[in-house]
Amino acid sequence: MISIPLYLDTEHACSYLDKHQAQFAYVHPEFSLDSSIYAQLIAQGFRRSGSYVYQPYCTACKKCIPVRLAVQDFQISRQQRRTLKKNTGIQIKIKAPVFERPHFELYQHYQRSRHTDSNMANATEEDYISFLSSDWCNTLFVEFCCDNELAGIAVVDSLDNALSAVYTFFDPKFSARSLGVYAVLWQIEHAKSLGLDWLYLGYWIAECQKMSYKTNYQPLQGLIDEQWQLL
Repeated sequence: MISIPLYLDTEHACSYLDKHQAQFAYVHPEFSLDSSIYAQLIAQGFRRSGSYVYQPYCTACKKCIPVRLAVQDFQISRQQRRTLKKNTGIQIKIKAPVFERPHFELYQHYQRSRHTDSNMANATEEDYISFLSSDWCNTLFVEFCCDNELAGIAVVDSLDNALSAVYTFFDPKFSARSLGVYAVLWQIEHAKSLGLDWLYLGYWIAECQKMSYKTNYQPLQGLIDEQWQLL
């Protein structure tokens, strides 16, 4: 058992639910983190953004549910099988989490086409790399290339007994390939190949349409009342 200092940020408008206020508890930045400690924290509902580790701490709302998939028990659907078939022959390369201009330009293109109302649409090079990488975590940048053209990137944290899906972005012209789905399926298979137990998929909110895709991966567990249970 270790004692980890936390601090609360101020309340602000929720990014996912209208007319809701959000607040987060952060691990104090002076506390020394590593992948092993983070593996324990993510199992208790924490996530990272850059080098910062946080969890929702909203006094009037408990709708953010951490979710994870038991990869060894994953039950693939027919639609997911079709996605795998569509992407037969895709080239995959695992790279270090360092700045590369083609990655950044793809990230900008994705944000400006998919999230025009977000601050991310105007991200600088420093914003981009500080959001996706960290000083202490074992992170992978997984390239997906179609006919030798960069099509998408999945950012994945590798932990003691799990992978954690951090973020995925892709060129919208490849939308027909369902690269977001393919990236999750690849992470499931990669976790299996490493003998890991879990793929963490972040938070799920039942009323949030943007997060509804996560329930397509079964058996999905949610951390409810400090207990992992099937959703």
